[in-house]
Amino acid sequence: MNIAKPTVLSVALFLLPLVSPSFAQNTQPKNAEPSTVKANHAAAAHLPANDGIEEQEAHRGFIATLPDSAIKAAKAGSFANALGEYGFLDPVDAPDTVNPALWHHARVNTASGLFKVTDRIYQVRGFDISTMTIIEGDTGLIVIDPMTVTEAAKAGLDLYYQHRPHKPVLAVIYSHSHLDHFGGVKGVVTEADVAAGKVHIYAPKGFMDAVVNENVLVGNAMMRRAAFQFGPLLPRDAKGQVDAGLGKGGVSGNSSLIPPTDTIEKPTETRTIDGVQIVFVNTPDTEAPAEMIMYYPQFRTLNMAELVTHNLHNLLPLRGTQVRDANAWAKDINYALAEFGPNTDILISQHQWPTWGTARIDTILRKQRDLYKFINDQTIRLINQGYKPDEIAEVLKQPASLSGEWSTREFYGTVSHDAKAVYQRVLGWYDGNPANLNPLPPIETGKKTVEYMGGSQSILARAHKDFADGQYRWVVQVLNQLVFAEPDNQQARELEADALEQLGYQAESATWRNAYLEAAQELRGKTPGVNQWQINTDLIATMPLDAFFDFMGVRLNGPRAEGKTIVINWHFTDTNQDYVLNLEDSALTYLSNRTSSHADATITLTRSTLNAIALQQTTFRDEVIAGRVTIDGDIGKLAEFNSLLDTFTPDFPVVTPLPQLSSKTH
Repeated sequence: MNIAKPTVLSVALFLLPLVSPSFAQNTQPKNAEPSTVKANHAAAAHLPANDGIEEQEAHRGFIATLPDSAIKAAKAGSFANALGEYGFLDPVDAPDTVNPALWHHARVNTASGLFKVTDRIYQVRGFDISTMTIIEGDTGLIVIDPMTVTEAAKAGLDLYYQHRPHKPVLAVIYSHSHLDHFGGVKGVVTEADVAAGKVHIYAPKGFMDAVVNENVLVGNAMMRRAAFQFGPLLPRDAKGQVDAGLGKGGVSGNSSLIPPTDTIEKPTETRTIDGVQIVFVNTPDTEAPAEMIMYYPQFRTLNMAELVTHNLHNLLPLRGTQVRDANAWAKDINYALAEFGPNTDILISQHQWPTWGTARIDTILRKQRDLYKFINDQTIRLINQGYKPDEIAEVLKQPASLSGEWSTREFYGTVSHDAKAVYQRVLGWYDGNPANLNPLPPIETGKKTVEYMGGSQSILARAHKDFADGQYRWVVQVLNQLVFAEPDNQQARELEADALEQLGYQAESATWRNAYLEAAQELRGKTPGVNQWQINTDLIATMPLDAFFDFMGVRLNGPRAEGKTIVINWHFTDTNQDYVLNLEDSALTYLSNRTSSHADATITLTRSTLNAIALQQTTFRDEVIAGRVTIDGDIGKLAEFNSLLDTFTPDFPVVTPLPQLSSKTH
């Protein structure tokens, strides 16, 4: 049966609900407690010597920055990045509310604008958490990693053109598959020029698969957790967000994606692009599933992408992703050191500032190599001695030869959570103790703990004393259980928030600080709301249909689907692709290049129409009316299928119970 009239199917069937949280502001942060003041003063006594080299290198080659210290966003009156928000970092001495090592790093990270690295190599830094590198070819420009959003990338290129000849961009290189290294591409080139062959885009092997896998299936949860890692919603001051470790972060605007035209497939490939020879080295499963470093022989410059930055990196970021391979990471740095190190005068990355001088570069590469090898091998050594993840995280410390260097400090990743990541990669989540094999979930655990400890008032009395004694880790640990047992216990929420805040003030890691302070906000009632985010049009358009239907399976509500069987054929006329979706046993599976003669319904449309519906540029109903979508079969089954799909929004609580769980009677 051909249906050429409006249907009862809602657009939710096709939407990828990509949204970002916003928070109401209603509580002011508190001062540092005496224990925090003492801890930060003690930390200041054990900092590496400050010879000023990092500050000099961060500002070396400075040409200019934006006169108004802000990147204007597409929306009138708003800013993609307000570069002047960090003026509070001017004093050399750290306030009591910031770890002194992090304060030092945050101050160095304030350098922003256009910088000359060497003849024909320039960088735009501080406009985004990532760095955009510009290489001048014989006739045009090669842009490496055009930042997160088009507004920042365009502002950076415009600034470059104000001070350098106006050559066209002939090539773009994506060093790896994270959004902050490709999202601004349409701020520097057009899709039309790429399609016409005027611009080539280079990327490492596996780039597109890695982009889709990271940004779609768990994108909603990752977005919520990223707010804790980067602190974009925290105030920019000495009691809020001072840094994001790799840079300042907090950029907003429109992300984009143009698929690569050229892929670096071999482990090592040498290409000449507009007269510039580039040695590409694939480094998969290190900082990203698809990543590559580059060496520019004629400039004696090594670009380590994100494998070497001025801090310890994450083996498993707090936002969540696949665990990274520390051993492979160390090996790839070691290869670069041996292969390119002796002939390198300048070391750059796609975050932060360069390093000059062969001897200094040799030291940094060796320290970074040894940092990841140390964490990997020593974690596994302790595993083989019977240590559990939390025990390893507590006892494993950097040797003095590493912790005594600014470039290996824990400003982004930490030894603690990197060691747990190694454990997870080699053994998984289970620590081998059957007591942890099937423990009670948080709410039930909290209720039994409160009962065993004599009730909430007894716990609060002891927690106040421990708070006064500076035992903030324990206060958070025990009050977290009380909050899960009694979500409306305001005294417990406020005291846990106070303890989290003090942990944030003491943290050397910017990501730990941001997470602690963000959690304190949630406990104090700054509950997340949801604003519609600009859906990444390019990601939807380039997403393989397999990934689209995989995500549809993730959205299937298993309990509601129990006992139901539905089969749907999909035919895409423009790509000549067929898919059959099968709902059975509360699981949604599919086959490509097939149809089912037993399908309940068949949907015929173009892929471009599907993209437009997903992006809310039109509706399924309107496309049926216009004749661009036809349905043959049982429309009731389609409506039933649609009713089984969840819609995700990143407004769920993280440090308090989910409402649907806390409302249950146990």
